Amino acid sequence: MSPSRCHTRPGAAAPPRSVPRLMVLLGISVAVAVAACSSVSGRPPLSDRSADVHGPTPEKRDADPGSPQTETPKQPQPGLARGPESRRGQSVVDIARKHVGAPYRWGGSSPSGFDCSGLVRYVYAEVGVSLPHNAAKQYRLGTPVSRDRLEPGDLVFFDRLRHNGIYVGDGRFIHARQAGKRVTIARLDEDWYAAHWAGARRL
Repeated sequence: MSPSRCHTRPGAAAPPRSVPRLMVLLGISVAVAVAACSSVSGRPPLSDRSADVHGPTPEKRDADPGSPQTETPKQPQPGLARGPESRRGQSVVDIARKHVGAPYRWGGSSPSGFDCSGLVRYVYAEVGVSLPHNAAKQYRLGTPVSRDRLEPGDLVFFDRLRHNGIYVGDGRFIHARQAGKRVTIARLDEDWYAAHWAGARRL
């Protein structure tokens, strides 16, 4: 009888060789699982990290009482009256337009016939302003106005103050031009008037 068999009970089964391997594999699995759990437990959830990256929500930023508030500037409303002078100037234009087509008459200052300064004198008398019947003398009144600042009702002068008219807007004016003609509307940029421009006044 060999020594390896002397201590074996008769009929007892030999221990399987796979048990030690199974124990080793089980130990490794437990160690890996413990290591994995310890590494995950210290990290915040993905949703928490994304909140840190993108900063506070818009609601929180808007609710901050210390944040400055920008106010949209108010735009001026169009169509407001610029003052009594503007209203009077428009009244002057409205009256002057009623006499377009009236005949020219030297020395005339009535609807039966106007010369240039007579038309200006008559129209302004209708709004309570007394003027002399002479273009050069009318030029001495009021305040000077540059051509690019003209407003309806301003007086425009030409030909060394020997002719004048009433500005109506859009580069046009009403005047009584010469014998044989009638009260009409002309443009400031027409050749003769542009070449003989003398100035303008606001009464």
